[in-house]
Amino acid sequence: MTEAWEPEEEERPRLGASGPVKVKVPAKINLHLGVGPARPDGYHELSTVYHAIALHDELTARRGDTLTLTMEGVGAGELALDDTNLVIRAARALARHTGVAAHARLHLRKQIPLAAGLAGGSADAAAALVACDALWGTGMTRDDLAAIAAEIGSDVPFLVYGGTALGTGRGETVSPVLARPTTWHWVVAVADGGLATPAVYAELDRLRALRAAPPALGSTDDLLAALRQRDPEVLAGALGNDLQAAALSLRPQLADVLKAGRAAGALAGIVSGSGPTCVFLAYDASEANMIASALESAGVCREARTATGPVAGARVV
Repeated sequence: MTEAWEPEEEERPRLGASGPVKVKVPAKINLHLGVGPARPDGYHELSTVYHAIALHDELTARRGDTLTLTMEGVGAGELALDDTNLVIRAARALARHTGVAAHARLHLRKQIPLAAGLAGGSADAAAALVACDALWGTGMTRDDLAAIAAEIGSDVPFLVYGGTALGTGRGETVSPVLARPTTWHWVVAVADGGLATPAVYAELDRLRALRAAPPALGSTDDLLAALRQRDPEVLAGALGNDLQAAALSLRPQLADVLKAGRAAGALAGIVSGSGPTCVFLAYDASEANMIASALESAGVCREARTATGPVAGARVV
C-alpha cells in the first residue's frame, strides 16, 4: 500500500493534465469462480480467474474546484452520484494517499449493465483512479493504483490491470496469467434487472448448509491449463462458477438463458460472477454473432452482445 504523505507543493511540483482525461475501462467475467466458506470478516475466500472483455465504460476527468460526478447511459437517474458511489470513493482514496486536493469534474458514460455480475461499479472505480492520477499528475504506478484499489472493492485491482489474471483472498490479490496471446469470443446475455452480490453469496451459504449445492470447484489448475492450450473447446470444458447454483435459485429463468445459448451452438455457458448476466463461449466471431441473434430471437434476455477478450484494463485514450 502506498503511504500517504503531506503535500509539499513548492518542493514537489506536479505536472498533471491541463485538458480533459478520458479513460476506457472494460467489464470482467470470471472463467473460474471457486468460493470458499465465509471468513470472520464476512467475505468469502475466493480462487478465481478474471478475464476482461471488450464491453467498456468511459470516464472523463476535468479540472474543477470541487469533486463532482455526472453520468449518462445505463443507470442514469438510478445510481447515486455522491460519496457512496465507487467513482467518488476512488478519487478520494487517491487524493488521500497522494496528498492532493480531491478536485475534479468527473463524467461517466456507462454501458456496462448494473448489478449484472460484470463488475461495472468496480470498473468505474478503476477508471477514476487512472483518470485522476493522470489529471493530478500523481505519478502512481499500476501496482500503486492496485494497492489503493484493494481498499475500494475486491474486483477493482483486477480492472486496473485487465487481461486475464488469477484472483485470491477476497479477489483483491491479483496475479497475471501468463499464456500466449489468444482472442476468445464471447456472447454476453444481459438480463432484465440485477442481482445483489451479497444476496447471491448468502444463498450459496444457505444451499451449502442444506447440502443442496453442487460440489465446490476447487483448484484453478484445469482452467489455467485450458488457457495455455488455446483451444476454445478445451476452455469450454473448464469453465465453472460456484455462484451459479445460487443465482439460478434466486432467478430460475436463467436456466432458460443457459439452455437457449447451448441450443444456439455455444461451446459452453455460465452465469457471470454473481449474475444475472450469462456468458457464452463461441468458436469464432461468426458463431458469436449467430448465438447472439438466436438469444435475442428466443426472447430469453434483454439483449445479447458479442465481446472479445482479454483486453487491457483501465487506460487513458
